Amino acid sequence: MSNRSLFAVLFFLLATTLAASSFISDDVFEFRGFTNRNLLQAKTPCPINFEVQNYTIITSQCKGLKYPPKLCCGALKKFACPFAKELNDLTNDCASTMSSYINLYGKYPPGLFSSECREGKAGLK
Repeated sequence: MSNRSLFAVLFFLLATTLAASSFISDDVFEFRGFTNRNLLQAKTPCPINFEVQNYTIITSQCKGLKYPPKLCCGALKKFACPFAKELNDLTNDCASTMSSYINLYGKYPPGLFSSECREGKAGLK
């Protein structure tokens, strides 16, 4: 997966997950680039087991070749909101893990959610 695709997936997951809180921190979506220092600062494992979550809310509503933003983004927010606190925590790998599973189960094109699901400077509300 390319860096751009990974960033898009992470952005989507974080945006959706943080919708449960009053806002999603803008820092979550900020790409800081790759440096040697980042390799030494490994993220902690996500305390949520995203492998066993029910992704039906997303996969049942976000379908088709057009992937309607209103349905897809709404479904993403419903799924991710309960995990907003963990997804907004930049020290763990929850956002990337959730994003990976959403793409695994939904077979969505790279960057779908990050390019379509935007609500403001602070992120998803």
